[in-house]
Amino acid sequence: MAQTYAQQYLFIGLLTLVAVFLAAFPLILSRFVHPKKPGPTKQAAYECGLESRGDSWTQFRVQYYVYALLFVVFDVEVLFIFPWAVTWREFGVVALWEMALFVGILGVALAYAWAKGLLEWE
Repeated sequence: MAQTYAQQYLFIGLLTLVAVFLAAFPLILSRFVHPKKPGPTKQAAYECGLESRGDSWTQFRVQYYVYALLFVVFDVEVLFIFPWAVTWREFGVVALWEMALFVGILGVALAYAWAKGLLEWE
């Protein structure tokens, strides 16, 4: 028996509602069930088992963010290259040229970052 599109979307909507319910219900239930005994120890900031001291506002150098951004870019590149490497023979020479273009564009971006001195640690 073939299902109509409306029945399929109704099923997807039902699954979405069940997923939202399963995520929200424990959070809402815990609001009503948990013990409410606030105190200075429970309200204190907790960082790796050590008591916090000093100002919580610290500035980081921009280079940390640049390194993190470059890491994410090249990490995503690996996510694209790995599946391609597993199946590239099925697609032939065209896939090889497309991946060469992709890696080339990322290589140009890396060369640009290198030329601008973004990879230098001061």
